[in-house]
Amino acid sequence: MKRLLTALVLIMLAVHGLWAQERVIILTDVENEPDDNESLVRLMLYTNEIDVRGIVATNSTHMRDRIAPETIFQVIDAYEQVRPNLLLHAKGYPEADYLRAVVKRGTTAYGMTGVGKGQESEGSRWIIKELERKDERPLWVCAWGGVNVLAQALYDLKATKSAQELERLLAKLRVYTISDQDDTGIWIRRNFPTLFYIVSPGGYGNGTWTGIMEVAAGADNKRISNAWLAEHIQQDHGPLGACYPDVAYGMEGDTPSWLNLIPNGLNAPEHPNWGGWGGRYELYKPRREDCDPNGFTGGVPIEEEPRAIWTNAIDHYRPFLPKSHGCAVVRDTAEYVGYTTTVWRWRTHLQNDFAARMDWCVKPYEMANHAPEPRLAHANEFTVKSGEVFVLDATPSTDPDGDNLSYLWYCYPEAGSGRLVEPMGAPNIHRVSVRAPEVSKPEDIHFILQLTDKGHPSLTRYQRIVVHVE
Repeated sequence: MKRLLTALVLIMLAVHGLWAQERVIILTDVENEPDDNESLVRLMLYTNEIDVRGIVATNSTHMRDRIAPETIFQVIDAYEQVRPNLLLHAKGYPEADYLRAVVKRGTTAYGMTGVGKGQESEGSRWIIKELERKDERPLWVCAWGGVNVLAQALYDLKATKSAQELERLLAKLRVYTISDQDDTGIWIRRNFPTLFYIVSPGGYGNGTWTGIMEVAAGADNKRISNAWLAEHIQQDHGPLGACYPDVAYGMEGDTPSWLNLIPNGLNAPEHPNWGGWGGRYELYKPRREDCDPNGFTGGVPIEEEPRAIWTNAIDHYRPFLPKSHGCAVVRDTAEYVGYTTTVWRWRTHLQNDFAARMDWCVKPYEMANHAPEPRLAHANEFTVKSGEVFVLDATPSTDPDGDNLSYLWYCYPEAGSGRLVEPMGAPNIHRVSVRAPEVSKPEDIHFILQLTDKGHPSLTRYQRIVVHVE
């Protein structure tokens, strides 16, 4: 009977799409500047892929004494108008009334002055309620501004729960904050040392998240230009696109907090060190002197980190470039190295994906593009012997629009042991051979299948293959 009930639950989750969805509560200091509005517009387009359990209006060091839930409702109103058209392209877009119901108000008190006995808010109570739900999925809290609403929730949990129950609830919590935008972030990390926490502490120049807007020298930056945003997002894409404001200081600085939650085949939310659209992060205790201590923070003090956190990681990235004749791609001679590289290396793909979904707001199914569907002819994790030749095969891959597909296989060394292992021969065919390295101890090698269609805009999905080399 127990097995039957488990099977029925799994079937129900599959039917509703929840088995693959990460649940998330957004904390936003919307109206501090336009980038939160921009991130909200993009988020609406992915509410069929991410289970949005709350959107809490908060303040921050940049907007210390007010919150702006009314702006969140304006974006949801625009989403409501385009939702019928979005449903022509994909299932699972929630009712606008559901999204309105999960918009909550945080405190207007700034930072730690809003944390303590009797300081709970609608937002802090909502976090606790969602964390206590009978749902074994992790709960992500993605903070675009200050985190005193989360700090208050943790304060109240510590005051009302046994040590064992508190740890059980903390084990379900995942936090990603866009730097520290009030003084409660460091308080949380100091007082809850087991909490899963992703952040680039210090000055904003130390922020991995800045990679979404970085104009990288020598790279393709067209898709973050104001002209591109006007053509593909803002204009002639319905009321949701019309809600997307011009860039003031930086484009969508908050979006990386949830990009790694999109199920695109590359992202692995439970493994920040594996890398994805929202960047790559490693678990260690950063030194204060490495955190841009003299950089801009809006007045938030930069303190010594009390413990290890998920934070900046370095990628060495050589892009593949299109080639006019012969093999369709060639490796760039330039190598890009840095923590912001872990975000912007995927930017063409994630911006094209954004543009395609904006098309979904106004176009019929047959006039828009939809992502290809990568499939493997083997498992996505297997073991080989040192020096053994093995095959990576994506022959079963398809495209819902019947578009021609481009295949690309490459190793992501930083996600594994650090060893670069290239396919034997051309990397852009559906089936490639690879020789495992000679190793003296077991190593993990991560290979990425990058599958891109030739629709407009071209869309990319992935399959990650983890090869254990004995």
